[in-house]
Amino acid sequence: MSILVWIEQNNGSAISNCWEVLGKAKELGETVCAVVIGAETGAVAAEAQKHGASTVYTISNPALANYRLSAYASALKKAVEASNASVLLTAGTTRGRELAAFVAFELGAGLAPDSVDLRMEGGKLVAVRSIYSNNILTDVTFESALQVASVRPRSFPMPEAGAAGGEVKALDAAINEASIPEKVLDAKRSDGGEVSLADAAKIVSGGRGVAADPEKGFKLVADLAGTIGAAIGASRAAVDAGYIPYKHQVGQTGKTVKPDLYIAAGISGAIQHLAGMGSSKIIVAINKDREAPIFERAHYGIVGDLFEVLPALNAEFKKRLG
Repeated sequence: MSILVWIEQNNGSAISNCWEVLGKAKELGETVCAVVIGAETGAVAAEAQKHGASTVYTISNPALANYRLSAYASALKKAVEASNASVLLTAGTTRGRELAAFVAFELGAGLAPDSVDLRMEGGKLVAVRSIYSNNILTDVTFESALQVASVRPRSFPMPEAGAAGGEVKALDAAINEASIPEKVLDAKRSDGGEVSLADAAKIVSGGRGVAADPEKGFKLVADLAGTIGAAIGASRAAVDAGYIPYKHQVGQTGKTVKPDLYIAAGISGAIQHLAGMGSSKIIVAINKDREAPIFERAHYGIVGDLFEVLPALNAEFKKRLG
């Protein structure tokens, strides 16, 4: 059996969650291949070799400089064919989930989106998914010859890179600009160099509790995040109120995250928000309402005003972190 892992690129660098997926694929004890798609693929392909792929397929073409679903799906299907893969894995990023679903549909394959664990039983893949707001884990098995799964970021440890091994094979997907129906007219970055929520080991989030002074409240959230090297998150209530852009939203209708540390400031803990961050290793809740549902899930709770607690935490972290 062969497992194929798509190594997603962004601005010429691999998305780090892909190495987690590749590392887990190696643990499953099968032949593990990787595929890198883009205008330039050499540097990321070399990284894939160091992370243990036995074969790295590269599909390089100027028309693949920007991600476009139809073009990348065509390229990925070419790699599935070349590798004779029985399992196709992607990181559960926005693109990874979309591409896995589209290719699974095109090839008539079973799909397990946003999986949190993987194992092999009887030569077949079993994907574990978290459902009902992370309250139940369910096993997904496949009847199709090709088994496709996207994997929630930070579900597995980051593997160490080793010496380069395996081989690199270039594939031609016969793609040109004229054959791609989607056209990229302009591309602008919106992250401003911030820590990505999906990759973050630490997240500081603000919620409706900043309503008394939203600008100051989220500045305090940002200050603490900057001190401890965390990403900035938010509840849907804060986003809907216009306090902060949607890209920061954590929850059922936003990002699903799994950091080592999640600090929730002024967030009541609605079930939709808990669905997005409930798997965090350590949850610290700050809320004036001692009856707030977030305290039922928090490992540490602080009953207090975030406008007083966040500056105090920030000062203490600065002192201890030097």
